[in-house]
Amino acid sequence: MKFGGSSVADPAKIQHVARRLVEAKQRGLRVVGTVSAMGKTTDGLIDLAHQVSPTPNAREFDMLLSTGERIACALVAMAIHDLGQVAISLTGSQAGILTDGAHMKAKIREIRGDRVKDALDEDKIVLVAGFQGFSRDTMDVTTLGRGGTDATAVALAAALGAACEIYSDVPGVFTADPRIVPNARKLPTISYEEMLEMSASGAKVLMLRAVELARNHGVRIHARSTFSDEEGTWVQEGASMEQPIVSAVTHS
Repeated sequence: MKFGGSSVADPAKIQHVARRLVEAKQRGLRVVGTVSAMGKTTDGLIDLAHQVSPTPNAREFDMLLSTGERIACALVAMAIHDLGQVAISLTGSQAGILTDGAHMKAKIREIRGDRVKDALDEDKIVLVAGFQGFSRDTMDVTTLGRGGTDATAVALAAALGAACEIYSDVPGVFTADPRIVPNARKLPTISYEEMLEMSASGAKVLMLRAVELARNHGVRIHARSTFSDEEGTWVQEGASMEQPIVSAVTHS
């Protein structure tokens, strides 16, 4: 279950996310959560770095930026403990997310999810800091760049053989941007190929690299709203032979 920055923007929203994770656990699921940094935290850290240094050192920049997700994970874990469940927050490196050595745009090489699986076996809710990993080449913390938390969530789902729920402030994937086209319809399902095309054309609901990861590893993604219980949009392998020629309109 992945929650974006707007879903954990303040303490009340963090408590709401904790309740969502606990509800899933109470339905008998084994739950792994990954959260983005709170609200505009990452933007604030980038701004701070540039105030201190006009050209921040890349390694130290990643050390700084990786803290946002760690803060959010720890706070969600605290809120879960208050709801009577046991949770553990893990950094990207503790969760075994191994990347190449590129700072600020690292690619995930593999996920050694031993600690995640052990914690699940101990009946804990596991929270993994998104957007970050660890490079064996340099022994440094790395960050994954744009859409990194979505990529973390899908890669974790692939490593654990799970489906991936991506929660945001929109209830799913629509036939057009509902802020511009009021009668746009929410799509119940969409194929990986269609979603890749939409993401590449400017649809903001799912990041392109997360959809690519999902397609390559056969991970079903459920894009849905943090703030309602309604069914969202499932992104999965295209089912029928005859598809509509137009599934959605995107714009930039």
